[in-house]
Amino acid sequence: MTFMQTLSAAGFTATVISFGPARMGFGLFVPEFRAAFSMSSTAVGVISGIGFFGFLVGLLLAQPLLGRRGPEAPVVVGLTAATVGMGIVAMATNVVMLATGVFVAASSAGFTWTPFNDAVHRKVSDDERPGALSRISTGTSLGIAAAAIAAFAVSQSDLSWRISWAIFALAGGLALIVNRAALRQVEKAPGPARHPDPWQRVLRTPALALLVVAFVLGTTSAIYISFAADQMTRAGGVPGIARADTAALVFLVYGLCGLAGLSTGALRRAMGLAILLRAVLLAGAASAALVALMPGSWAGVILSAGLQGVFVMMASAVMAFWSERLYPAMPSFGFTVTLLAMATGSVIGPVTAGVAVDAHGAAPVFLASAALALATAVLLRRDHLVERPAETALSPRDRTR
Repeated sequence: MTFMQTLSAAGFTATVISFGPARMGFGLFVPEFRAAFSMSSTAVGVISGIGFFGFLVGLLLAQPLLGRRGPEAPVVVGLTAATVGMGIVAMATNVVMLATGVFVAASSAGFTWTPFNDAVHRKVSDDERPGALSRISTGTSLGIAAAAIAAFAVSQSDLSWRISWAIFALAGGLALIVNRAALRQVEKAPGPARHPDPWQRVLRTPALALLVVAFVLGTTSAIYISFAADQMTRAGGVPGIARADTAALVFLVYGLCGLAGLSTGALRRAMGLAILLRAVLLAGAASAALVALMPGSWAGVILSAGLQGVFVMMASAVMAFWSERLYPAMPSFGFTVTLLAMATGSVIGPVTAGVAVDAHGAAPVFLASAALALATAVLLRRDHLVERPAETALSPRDRTR
């Protein structure tokens, strides 16, 4: 196995845990959490927002840790947080303990993603980077699918949801061991860790489209993760499947269809960034609209979950290689800023949506989410989508097709 393959596999394993059950497991088990802790939609939104705030905190702490210690340290901290946080959820006896576990577990996603962007930038050739980053990002898909299968198996065995979370915590510990071994080969970046005025260099006009798309991705995907499966369950589920298994079905389809993210690099080369971004945003809009319009049918559930998986995984892969190309001099910091935009949307989205669901119902909330993704796709201008680099003057060939 080449070093690029080893690095991609390690990153894939880390995202399987951190962006799978650690970050999205709460949404998978919302129906069970509602029953166990008597939670309203507002409470669901707040706890989901707390989890995504943990993601944001992890991002902020990972960057200085990466600069001082190299990629191994933040990844080890992140996977430790995932293991501990999911263990806390498994033992939760009240809402406060549940929220604490969700916060700690979700912070792992913030710790683990940017270090791999930095390592890939320094250790993988330019032509191979989009593929490597796509493989790492799409580890989320298998993590979600595996979490859904575990939830379904536990449900069929009439065991508590706590067993699923204990299994997730055990898997987190195994991923920690794998990544600690793999990342020992990657030293910290040479030279000074700090660049002069890094925020000024990152927040330039060419980056605005990237940050807007990241914010919209964070907002709409967090609303979906937090409330879609619960809404479909409350609508009665689908014929032939026990209502209690609806959430597992939604996240299983979401994860499996998200494997389309592995083709993101190839699609970028074939279609160009502008067409690819519009397509994935339209997929996200259609997914949210189907939750509002067809939450209790096979067609609605499968299409909605599948399109959401494609939307999130492809958009996440685009964020990874787009930011890496915009900021070649400081890839980890540039990607951190991109993820901060996404995390901000992820905090605002479910908190606002939870209040709105209690006040107006879920359908208007998902239609509004669909409208946000649709408006972004329509308003994206090709001449604003720049791929390299943000801190220098751009020639016509630097602009996306």
